Amino acid sequence: MSTFIAQRNELFSARLIENLLRRHIHAVYCPTVADAVTHVSSLIADGSSVSWGGSMTVRDMRLPEVLAARGTLRLLDRDKVEGADVRRTYLEAMDADVYLTSANALSEDGIIVNIDGNGNRVAAITWGPKRVIHIIGMNKVAHTLDAAIARARGTAAPINAQRLNINTPCKHDGRCHDCNAADSICSYIHLLRNSRDEQRHVVVLVGETLGF
Repeated sequence: MSTFIAQRNELFSARLIENLLRRHIHAVYCPTVADAVTHVSSLIADGSSVSWGGSMTVRDMRLPEVLAARGTLRLLDRDKVEGADVRRTYLEAMDADVYLTSANALSEDGIIVNIDGNGNRVAAITWGPKRVIHIIGMNKVAHTLDAAIARARGTAAPINAQRLNINTPCKHDGRCHDCNAADSICSYIHLLRNSRDEQRHVVVLVGETLGF
């Protein structure tokens, strides 16, 4: 990464952290993915139950493997179950000690934007797990809330539709149609603008490109 980009991200992150703290969301900046993996692991106490949503960021960082290697955590891994066990794992995740997720976008004033097809991820972000750790690459920061929603629906949704091979108009031409398709990946649009439970939410900003 360019030194100039790294410098910009570090300077810019200070403003984002200030705005997140104002919303009672604890926030830190990690320059690299490696730093972020180490920091996220440090936030999770031995003996904790841990789950995560359908996040490419979490997977690309190989966090599940890192946490499994500790051997002291109970991992609720939805990727390792099938059939009725998938729903059971989703429900168990709602009572996890720690829930890992990313975001589809983050506005400069600190609002976290997510879209969801099934709703399990945004449900867990909203209520249930004792702590939610959001790992967000600086590439997902948008100037305004409107721009953040547009990024989530116009950039993240079509890419994820391709990844999941679902039948939506955006899968076929790469742009949002504000559709009502049965497979719509934008069935739920979630805005986290304030944490009622002080510091239940933690944002780890990462100075590298992560996710879509």
